[in-house]
Amino acid sequence: MKGLTLDAGALIALERRDRRVAALLKVAQSHGLEISVPTGVVGQVWRDGSRQAVIARVLGANDVELVVLDAETARASGVLCGRAGTSDVIDASVALCARERGHKVLTSDPDDLRALDSSLELHVV
Repeated sequence: MKGLTLDAGALIALERRDRRVAALLKVAQSHGLEISVPTGVVGQVWRDGSRQAVIARVLGANDVELVVLDAETARASGVLCGRAGTSDVIDASVALCARERGHKVLTSDPDDLRALDSSLELHVV
């Protein structure tokens, strides 16, 4: 495993001060593992930055890559949804991000991600 890709559930768990998720991130960072967050995930969780200091701190960290949902990735996400018979392009972008980077996904939604890519390594939060 090269790193971690976080979905909305992982960021929400951090916001709720879930110690397990915070510890996982700390261990990953201390071992120099990559941490990625697709930007669509940010849109799913961002509501009021003045009240989301924990998420803002994570997203602003130098060792966290924000992966842009560009036109190519958006199309690939749509294709993946079509093949899997699902409709959540943000989940698909998480799956693609993790697959491309060889990451484990921190997720609260394992069933949807498994439907998109059964080969993904998932850690349920």
